Amino acid sequence: MTETLETAAGDGGAGPRFDGTSSRRLLARLRDIMAGSGSGQERLDKIVTLIAAEMKADVCSCYVMRAGEVLELFSTEGLNKTAVHNTRLRVGEGIVGYIAGHARSVALDNAPSHPSFAYRPETGEDPFQSLAGVPILRGSKVRGVLVIQHKDRRRYVEEEVETLQTIAMVVAELVAQSELVNPVEVTTTGDPVLLPARLSGTAMSAGLAMGLAVIHRPQLTVRQMVAEDADAELERFNAALQTMHSAIDDLLEAASLAGLSEPRDILETYRMFAEDRGWLSRIREAIRVGLTAEAAVQQVQNDTRARMSHLTDPYIRERLMDFEDLTNRLLQHLAGKTSGTDGATLPDDMILVARSMGPAELLDYDRTRLRGLLLEEGSPASHVCIVARALNIPVVQAGDALNRIEALDQLIVDGDHGQVFIRPAEDIQMAFAEAVALQHRKEQMYAEIRNLPSVTRDGVPISIQLNCGLLIDLPHLKASGAEGVGLYRTEIPFMVRASYPDVKAQTDLYGRIMDEVGDRPIVFRTLDVGGDKMLPYMTGGEEENPALGWRAVRIGLDHPSLLRQQLRALLLAAAGRPLSVMFPMIAEVAEFDGARRLVDLELRRLSSQGIAPPSSLRVGTMLEVPSLLWQLPALLPKLDFLSVGSNDLTQYLFAADRGNPRTSTRYDPLSPAMLCVMRRLVDECGRHKVSLSICGEMAGRPLDAMALIGVGFRTLSMSPPSVGPVKTMLRSLDVAALRQYMSGLYTGADHSLRDKLRTFAKDHGVII
Repeated sequence: MTETLETAAGDGGAGPRFDGTSSRRLLARLRDIMAGSGSGQERLDKIVTLIAAEMKADVCSCYVMRAGEVLELFSTEGLNKTAVHNTRLRVGEGIVGYIAGHARSVALDNAPSHPSFAYRPETGEDPFQSLAGVPILRGSKVRGVLVIQHKDRRRYVEEEVETLQTIAMVVAELVAQSELVNPVEVTTTGDPVLLPARLSGTAMSAGLAMGLAVIHRPQLTVRQMVAEDADAELERFNAALQTMHSAIDDLLEAASLAGLSEPRDILETYRMFAEDRGWLSRIREAIRVGLTAEAAVQQVQNDTRARMSHLTDPYIRERLMDFEDLTNRLLQHLAGKTSGTDGATLPDDMILVARSMGPAELLDYDRTRLRGLLLEEGSPASHVCIVARALNIPVVQAGDALNRIEALDQLIVDGDHGQVFIRPAEDIQMAFAEAVALQHRKEQMYAEIRNLPSVTRDGVPISIQLNCGLLIDLPHLKASGAEGVGLYRTEIPFMVRASYPDVKAQTDLYGRIMDEVGDRPIVFRTLDVGGDKMLPYMTGGEEENPALGWRAVRIGLDHPSLLRQQLRALLLAAAGRPLSVMFPMIAEVAEFDGARRLVDLELRRLSSQGIAPPSSLRVGTMLEVPSLLWQLPALLPKLDFLSVGSNDLTQYLFAADRGNPRTSTRYDPLSPAMLCVMRRLVDECGRHKVSLSICGEMAGRPLDAMALIGVGFRTLSMSPPSVGPVKTMLRSLDVAALRQYMSGLYTGADHSLRDKLRTFAKDHGVII
């Protein structure tokens, strides 16, 4: 993405412009320079002189990254030659430092007015008004900055900036070949190789694993940048693309995936990205300009990374990783290499270490040897983490892993607490072995009770259900012994698509989900997007506080056609079967009434077309917004069921952003205030004979679940790994004793009741 910063003064001169012919001529001459004789410095000097002449620029300068994140002027045409190797800027200092710090191109018609402008008198750049600059990227790292300047005020066109980006790739090769700066100088040094170390990060898939580090470095080095025959390169690219598509199709159909039941949901999405027309057209255009197929693929990825790397939206970040994976696989196919791994050279107990990874890359490895995964970038919602959880592989995300870990280092991955031990000492290994043995005993205990009833020690039945969001989650329904799906998040399939799915696509998906669930109950939550879950094809503009903004049912009511299409698809998919639909983020009775009217409209539409309705239809809402607590007498007679979304309810009740580390743990759900809210819900729903459940994270934590049962909840919905621990807890619980104990806690002034409840569990033999 090019950042264009303009002043209030006129449009400025246009000047000579670049076209495809000019770019191809420039690239051809660059190819000759790169292939010619001379040192790296001499070739760089020729490159900047050539750029200035061909682009009719008054100045062309190249800054190269040195140790300590310092950008040094290495070559210039147009500035004072005495400034070369003497002018230095820190990352973030000046416009050059700004480009490096943000890894983004800029095009300015009045550079001195930019807030980051830093004047260096030794360069003699006083007369130059306009500036266009691009980062020199190698992989994900900024290796320098390439700049052109003009004396006159002018607007730079996109073709000029794209040409600079292409040239920057050539300069990156000079840097990578150690011809300008010794790579040792700018390498970040980690801990001494032989010393133990520990990385703290984020737990993304639970479990414990120990094994030897296998460094996942899929990216190939692109050596030849400029092509002699664009048509021949296009043919090579199309052939490699077809081979990659076939390989992904083979992966989809591989017999080794049988144990995953329905991983096609993830891999089909991955296949869809591999056919993205915008991505492919940009690569083909770069080839037509004069790049080799490999260089074109890499340039488009560098540009995509630069445009998206500053964005924090989780969906966008995960899609960037999908394109990283595809880029690497396409480069492999262009090089004539398969994407598979050489099992003969890999250890029997592998811990994969990668900057990022796609789901197909993970499945390239032998699952029988794969013990754990350590990522520098990623989130629990990423495709690779979803597949890893389905394979029961612990995953931790921790920065700086690749700088701290050598191939075949012994690692311990603690996916329960988000930490990794590197070259652990003997006592750490012994403690790990004991923890693994304990975990195995717990898993054996969970397996033994899987088919036993979910009944407390004093005979109170508790329904345990699952929270799901993809077909790949549903095999856990049978494996865990859960009774049904208390929450199916319908937004996840929307988030992994490039466009809004039509009614037929939604109907097919919901039908497959119902087929998989069978006779067990399932509750579909309508589209819950907005806030931290934006769709790439639906934007409502930036919001100052998206958690309180335009999201969930608010979007559905403002765009009723979208909600009606989803409701229509759900009704059609039911095909005479029972259907339960739940609306999220309802804040007042009028909103529920509006959503319910849309259901009735779709029911009448079915009837007019002679299509049978569901055999039974239950319509309910989530309680996440505290305002509903004062409308329960008016709301409950209209509902068939109510489900508490404790995650949002907690943050709204305490006005504490759960995404802010300073406030996310400040207030405890096991506080008198929260438990009083829960008790009131139990009482009101009981009075109106409305079934009540909870599907937030509280339900999946054994101690929290114990408190909820003590309050009066009898249906708990949770993630699959939580079923065993919660079921073990409740089968050891005497509810009558707990209710009596808790009766004196609701009116207290405690910040949290967690310690008191833990003491009760210990004194009464409750397994938590």
